[in-house]
Formats: sequence, structure tokens, C-alpha cells
Amino acid sequence: MSRLVFITGASSGIGQALALRYARAGWRLALVARRVVALQEWAHAHGLESDRCLVRAADVRDALQLRQAAQACIAQWGVPDVVIANAGVSVGIDLHHEEDLDVLKDLIDTNLMGLAATFQPFIAPMKQRGSGTLVGVASVASVRGLPGHAGYCAAKGAVVQLCETLRGELKPYGVAVVTLAPGYIDTPLTRGNDYPMPFLMEPETFADKAFAAIEARVRWRVIPWQMGVVATVMKFMPRWLFDAVVGAQRHRKKRRRQS
Repeated sequence: MSRLVFITGASSGIGQALALRYARAGWRLALVARRVVALQEWAHAHGLESDRCLVRAADVRDALQLRQAAQACIAQWGVPDVVIANAGVSVGIDLHHEEDLDVLKDLIDTNLMGLAATFQPFIAPMKQRGSGTLVGVASVASVRGLPGHAGYCAAKGAVVQLCETLRGELKPYGVAVVTLAPGYIDTPLTRGNDYPMPFLMEPETFADKAFAAIEARVRWRVIPWQMGVVATVMKFMPRWLFDAVVGAQRHRKKRRRQS
């Protein structure tokens, strides 16, 4: 029987590109998204019928919905070989405004708690089986705090730390944890940005590189590699210099966007 991948946020962007890449490699797909009708139509258009593709509706902010999607996957096809927690949102916040506390909570609930709730149902069965790969989709924005993006940077930074912690906990059981940090990928998440996006990459190209990184069970991979250089420079930049550089930038509050 072919291998199985479970992907959240699969109705568009990176998640959809990853789903298609795995399908072309002959994998079975368990796909989760809020927009389930759009996801079903996409799967049908690509010839991914029910014998190869299980589609479930779930909002990653709802742990019960995710648990039910995971249970349906396991009941029908068994424990996945790879679980990709991809669903996420990006929106700017300004804590000068009281209402942005709610926006911050939503960012944390979606990007961080949604990732944890995606992984949780699969950890015990993967440990028992002695194999599997959990993949957390973080961001280059996880490296430093960027003005105007406190919630997104904080949530994705926490994703990196959560994945790193799980990596150490699960390694003795044969379960790998891969952290992917995309740079600028041409998806609905980035198309509304009103600032330069260096090294912008097509989602299909990202999916090819992510697929290879996951298969190799790498610990951490920035895609594209050029943004990895940028991320390394940012990470080790002295705080006084970083503050001077980002303080000179203009940052605008963005509309909410779903990956």
C-alpha cells in the first residue's frame, strides 16, 4: 500500500502545492481545510478520488474537529507516514488598539495551537509504531520580531521552539520532526503585501524543495536558500543594529489572510 500524508490548510497556497506534489509521488492524501467544498473540487479536478484522497472539513482552532479528522484518517487508512501542520494566518497587529488583543489571540490559536492540535492525535500511535515524521510550517519571520507583525512573529517563533522540543522528545521513538521556514512564496497569504518580497518563489517550486527536505528528515530548512542567508544574518545581527535597521522601515497593518 502506498504511503500516506496528512496535510492541514490544503485548500490553497503551500498546502495545496504540497498535496499535489505528494499525489504525483504516488502517496495517498488525507487533506484538511475549512473550505472543504473548494478542496473537494480541487481534488476531483486533479483525479484524486476517494480511493486516494480523504477530504475532511476542520478549523485548526478547533481541537475536537482536528481530532475527528485524525481519527477518520487512522480508521480508514491507518497512521500517516507524514503529518504536515501547514494551516496558518498572517495579519499585522498594533497593540495600541485594544481590539488587536483579539487578533493576537487568533494568530496564536491558529498558527501555534492549531499546529499542536494537528500533531497531538498522531504522536502516541507514531511512537507505538516506531516511525513517522511531523512537519511544522514556520516562517522566516520566526527569526526576529518585526514591527507591525508582533503576533505572527511570536506565533511562528513559538512553532520553531515547539518543534525543536518535540524533536528531542520523539527521536528515541524513531519519530522525526521537521521544521520548514518559508520565505516569500507566491500564495494568497503574500499577494496582498505592499512591500518588496525578495526571492519570491512559486508554490510548486517550494513544494518540490519541501518534499525533498521532508524525505531527508532534515531538522530545519529555510526555503528558498537565499532567505536562509537573510535569516542567519538577521538572527545574529546585534540588537542595536537590528533595532536601527527595522526602526527605519514603514510597517502597515495588513488584512487577515489565510494560508
